[in-house]
Amino acid sequence: MTHGKGKKGGRGAGLRGGRGNAGLHKHKYLHMLKYMPDHFGVHGFKRPQNVIKRNKTINIGELEEKFPGKNSIDLEKEGFDKLLGSGIVNIKLKIKVNSASEKAIEKIKEKGGEIILPESQKEETKEVKQEK
Repeated sequence: MTHGKGKKGGRGAGLRGGRGNAGLHKHKYLHMLKYMPDHFGVHGFKRPQNVIKRNKTINIGELEEKFPGKNSIDLEKEGFDKLLGSGIVNIKLKIKVNSASEKAIEKIKEKGGEIILPESQKEETKEVKQEK
């Protein structure tokens, strides 16, 4: 008649001690400590967006497309932080930028161009070349 559940054990979720996570701070507390230790509370840290700095980059292949007819480009004024070496350079360029990859510097110099970097970036590229 009751299939081993007593008179009212099969009604609702009574025999289980509630549905889902009911009772985790009461009668299911030890289960929560053992099997779900990080269930409650705040975890992790989200950095404020004004602290995170994202470099705006441009590839050398995009330079002729974005700045047609220019031989000297000041990427600092245009809002770019770094020059990357993907793409092909067809003309001689003089570029002023905060930082540039080694590949970009090589490709610009192969065409007879020039890259003007801050002093700190120049020293870093010299150290890398000496290590190789």
